[in-house]
Amino acid sequence: LLVYLELVTLCVVFTVFTGSSAVTPVFVQKGKDVTLDVMTDGFHEDDIVLWRFNINSILVRYIPGKEPVVSDVYTGRVEFPQKKYSVTLKNLQESDSGVYTAQLIGSAEVQIVAEHKVTVQVSPVKLTVDSVSSSSDSCNLTVTCSTQDSDITSRVTCDTTTCHQEGGERSKVTTSGASLRLYLVNSTINCNHSNQVSWTNDTNEIGQVCPQLTGKNQKQNNKLTAMLSGINQTSSVSN
Repeated sequence: LLVYLELVTLCVVFTVFTGSSAVTPVFVQKGKDVTLDVMTDGFHEDDIVLWRFNINSILVRYIPGKEPVVSDVYTGRVEFPQKKYSVTLKNLQESDSGVYTAQLIGSAEVQIVAEHKVTVQVSPVKLTVDSVSSSSDSCNLTVTCSTQDSDITSRVTCDTTTCHQEGGERSKVTTSGASLRLYLVNSTINCNHSNQVSWTNDTNEIGQVCPQLTGKNQKQNNKLTAMLSGINQTSSVSN
C-alpha cells in the first residue's frame, strides 16, 4: 500500500483528474487558524486522501487503517477536527496563501474532492514622509502609504491654518485584493489597509513636520494674551 501511495504521489500531478469541486475562496487573518473541509459523500473505506498545497506539496496523507500522516514541514501546525478528512492549519502566515486541494485516490481514478484558495491578510501599513519643503508661511510634503505589495504617494500643501491634499483622497486595490487608502483629515494624514477580515492604520500629524501650522496658532495665542493683559491693566487703573 505504501509503495502504491508513493507511486501515486509521484505521478498524480500528471494525472487527468475526474470530478472536480469548485474552488472555495477563504480569507484568513495572519496568525489565525483555518479549517478545510471535505464533502465525504461517496467515499469508500479503502480510499486514500491527500491534502496538497499548491499541488506539488503534500500536507497530510489519510491512509486506510492508519492515523493521518502529516508532512514534516507542517508538524505541530495541523490538527484534525471531528469531521473526517478535514484539516485545521494553525497560525497562518503570508507564505501559507495558496490553493489547498484534497485528492481522493480510489482503485480506478483520482478525484479532486475539495479545493480552497486561502488568502492570508492583512499586512501592516506604513506611512512615511518622503520630503518636506517649507517657507515662513507654507509647507509642502510628499507622503507614501505602503504595504508589502503596494503603495500610494500623494502631495500635501499647508499654509499657516489649513492643509490640502492635491487631487483629494488616493486609493487603490492591492494585488492581494485588499484596499489601500491615503487621505487627509484636517491636519492628520491617514493611511489604511483593509480587506475581508481585518484593518490596519497609520497616521501622521502634519504639525510635527510643519511648524508653520502651530506657529500661527502660537502667535494668535500670544496676541490674545497681550490683549487680555492690557484689559486687566486698564481695569486696575480705573479702579
